Amino acid sequence: MASYQMGDLKKGLKIEIDGIPFKIVEYQHVKPGKGPAFVRVKIKSFIDGKVLEKTFHAGDKCDAPNLEEKQMQYLYDDGENCQFMDTESYEQVAISDEDVGEAKKWMIDGLMVQVLFHNGKAIGVEVPQVVELKIVETQPNFRGDTQGSNKKPATLESGAVVQIPFHVLEGEVIRVDTVRGEYIERAGK
Repeated sequence: MASYQMGDLKKGLKIEIDGIPFKIVEYQHVKPGKGPAFVRVKIKSFIDGKVLEKTFHAGDKCDAPNLEEKQMQYLYDDGENCQFMDTESYEQVAISDEDVGEAKKWMIDGLMVQVLFHNGKAIGVEVPQVVELKIVETQPNFRGDTQGSNKKPATLESGAVVQIPFHVLEGEVIRVDTVRGEYIERAGK
């Protein structure tokens, strides 16, 4: 397993500390007037999403985590776990609703997602940044509701609720930014 020293650290690097995989989200190299230089980082856990601060000094080492991403197809939610399938080997993996997290509100049956594995165990799911979903419930359109700044809530087929313009109607398919949770446009444009 590869290991990193203080000079190897940078923003975006994935490291492992005490068996837990982290991603460096903030990086600061500090060279005080007295004493040796050190690196202060903020790291985010892939397991529970917590952000920690850690200081590395010359000679400190950390390991590269055994992480693997696989593209898998979301099959269904059985009430406790979400079921995913590797479309090449047809192997199925169950991931708890807790580990799937926020991604679940954008997933519908058949959606291709990235599943993150740590030492062979599925620990997280990442949905595409843009997904197309059908509006299953929203208020009807009223005459005069043409102002671009006015929005109304819409429930999507995945269960997520987003704000949409008044001219968009129930039954239409829209494109949604899953990172910001916002309406982008009608699909097919």
